[in-house]
Amino acid sequence: MPRKKKSQQLFHEYFKEWIELYKVGAIRPVTLQKYYMSQQKIMELAPNLTMGELNRRNYQTLLNHYALTHEKQTTMDFHHQLKSAILDAVEEGVIEKNPTRKIIIKGKAPREKKQKFLNQYELQKLFKQLNLKDTINWDWFILLVAKTGLRFSEALALTPEDFDFQNQKLTVRRTWNYKKTKGEFQPTKNESSKRKIQLDWKTAMQFSQLVKNMEPDKPIFIKGRVFNSTVNNRLKVLCSKAEIPVITIHGLRHTHASLLLFAGVSIASVARRLGHSSMTTTQETYLHIIRELENQDSDKIMRHLSTLM
Repeated sequence: MPRKKKSQQLFHEYFKEWIELYKVGAIRPVTLQKYYMSQQKIMELAPNLTMGELNRRNYQTLLNHYALTHEKQTTMDFHHQLKSAILDAVEEGVIEKNPTRKIIIKGKAPREKKQKFLNQYELQKLFKQLNLKDTINWDWFILLVAKTGLRFSEALALTPEDFDFQNQKLTVRRTWNYKKTKGEFQPTKNESSKRKIQLDWKTAMQFSQLVKNMEPDKPIFIKGRVFNSTVNNRLKVLCSKAEIPVITIHGLRHTHASLLLFAGVSIASVARRLGHSSMTTTQETYLHIIRELENQDSDKIMRHLSTLM
């Protein structure tokens, strides 16, 4: 398309073409869906905005409208997706100046945050409520996620052959796309997500008995269509019975990481166990815990120094 016509192209049309050119086949389906949702938002908020009209003022107006119904972090994510396409448009000469420069990110007041993880005492109370039968059920799923820090889709994709009971290790090599009606294996979130997780001897022994008669290449937890809400509802019931804060399955992953950090495990080791692409992700996610530990370290340092004289 000639440059003049490109400048007359609607922004949401350009963004859609950009997604199909650079993102389709290069990112996970779940991430791709987020880009298409952003494209739908542009259509909704600025249906007549052309590339030629895309200046700093119009772009800020678009973000401001988005921010009216979204929290600041969500608005930031939306901005980052749009900015990637816009910078390519600048390079192509479709837009003369970068309209995203010095943009202000706004957002509605965040909702009251629910507790994301349990402490060790609360987790032990939860474990006492688990109905661990001789066959696989969702309570076994809850136990395994709490003991390993697996993501929901990673745990769903586990098969008997992913367990190395001799060395007490669990291999994470793929995820399960539970959002599709029939479900299917799909790649991990990133390369760092492919990892081997050490199991404690008790969990390894329990699962060796549970999966010994199962087909080696079939997911152990999948018996039909799986909904995230089904497992979260079961966890809610268990938390209520245990009289502890109600958390989600993803909250069990946070619980796992938090307990390791409080136990003195290094950030690098926790990052590898969780499958984070870098330690920065771990530090940002658990910053509040790291700061608390630093305060405890300061007290230890002062007490130690006071004994040297």
